[in-house]
Amino acid sequence: MFGIGKSKTVVGLDIGSSAVKAVELKSVGRGYRVVAIASEAIPPDSIVDGAIIDGAGVADAIRRVLDQAGIKSRDVAASLSGNAVIVKKISLPQMTESELAETIRWEAEQYIPFDVQDVNLDYQILDAGGAKGKTAMDVLLVAAKKDKIGDYTSVIAQAGRVPVVIDVDAFAMQNAFEANYDADPAEVNVLMNVGASAININIVCDGASVFTRDISIGGHAFTEAIQREFNLPFGRAEQAKRGEAVEGAQAEETRAVLKAVTENVLLEIQKTFDFFRATAASDRLDRIMLCGGGARVDGFVSALGERFGLRVEPLDPFRRIPLDAAKFGVAADDVAPTSVVAVGLALRREGDR
Repeated sequence: MFGIGKSKTVVGLDIGSSAVKAVELKSVGRGYRVVAIASEAIPPDSIVDGAIIDGAGVADAIRRVLDQAGIKSRDVAASLSGNAVIVKKISLPQMTESELAETIRWEAEQYIPFDVQDVNLDYQILDAGGAKGKTAMDVLLVAAKKDKIGDYTSVIAQAGRVPVVIDVDAFAMQNAFEANYDADPAEVNVLMNVGASAININIVCDGASVFTRDISIGGHAFTEAIQREFNLPFGRAEQAKRGEAVEGAQAEETRAVLKAVTENVLLEIQKTFDFFRATAASDRLDRIMLCGGGARVDGFVSALGERFGLRVEPLDPFRRIPLDAAKFGVAADDVAPTSVVAVGLALRREGDR
């Protein structure tokens, strides 16, 4: 999305609100292996609701994470999410690809809440029509605000790297999923990334994204609730959030706080599923593939499965992409949930659609 030119590989750089994650892959035969991986925390409140507030702090974190990983490649793929990104499936009269390229900007005006001059547009044909007398075509439309793209490309440039691809978090997650799993074409998978400040949801069927939504609540909501309730510093609240015993917070009381926040999160997810079912041809959902640091909140996985009656499985970005955890001094179980977007970005190539 929004790529230019052609090159062999790019570094996947997931710039999140709590940390920057970097992954570099090497093509091996018909697959890939991890040749570099690292994560670096960014200063608190450097990124708020997807907007970069402290560009110098974020650029410094990018420099550190790439130096830490020993990554020399200059070409970087990053991604966006949140309210400055619009992803929408639209139906248009049948036309050729060249005709669509000429008219998509005008067609997009009625579907995006921004001035079309203020966004970068991209699209993908999901169904060209023609089959079974269908006269319309389905197109996935993506629009991202130019100023937000500029903010992210700017901090990457400040860190001495070249931003060659700007993708969308939900699609990067889908890239990682498709590289690691053989999904039944008829199966409807909910890809869910629970980040620090947002949840990215991408509902996928037969290799295509059929619905996406970003929810403005994430793992920090659990941490902040524990901090308020027990007057704990951030680090200990993070431990308590994961179900670890910490001084100053009883396990039973901690679970009650986490349960209350979980209910709020599940309510937002319920709204997402309800909207999908109201707008989709089918209301079928088969399983949730879960990732992100927030997915490790104590009791969250079981609550998610119970509320929606769906299988909940971890989305493992290293299921088919070998990671030598000992070589990089990491624990695979720790880094897998938070590396999905970075892996998906590292699978991109400059000039991709």
